[in-house]
Amino acid sequence: MIICGVELTGSDAVLCLLKLDRGQFSLPECKVRKLSLAKNHTREDLKQFQAAFSELMVEHGVSSVAIKERMPKGKFAGGAISFKLEAAIQLIPGAELDVRLLPPALIKSTLAANPLPIPFAETGLKAFQETAFTAAYVAHMAK
Repeated sequence: MIICGVELTGSDAVLCLLKLDRGQFSLPECKVRKLSLAKNHTREDLKQFQAAFSELMVEHGVSSVAIKERMPKGKFAGGAISFKLEAAIQLIPGAELDVRLLPPALIKSTLAANPLPIPFAETGLKAFQETAFTAAYVAHMAK
């Protein structure tokens, strides 16, 4: 099963694919590390983002998407555009994607119970993908 971990920051969706097969984790080859939405975006731009995300999920056989939840208000609140991106992902038409939001408390407790099997630095991913990788890992462990 392949899960796409997503971290929404500003107008970017940072992605990381993580596959679990017979108890063994692997990182499927994916050239796309993040999808972006233009700052002064239109309805068409949002639809293009949604289509690009959907196409990527189909191309790689992703069955589930795990998004690190952002707080709606307070010191660590997510921006308005990131909530639009989340809605676009959740409302992909005709998709058989299971989209889940992972609250920070669930991520923390899951990592405490099931620490990452290898240090993130050894994955070969870019540093900015760490949160997306963690979201995908936690989604696999929470299933």
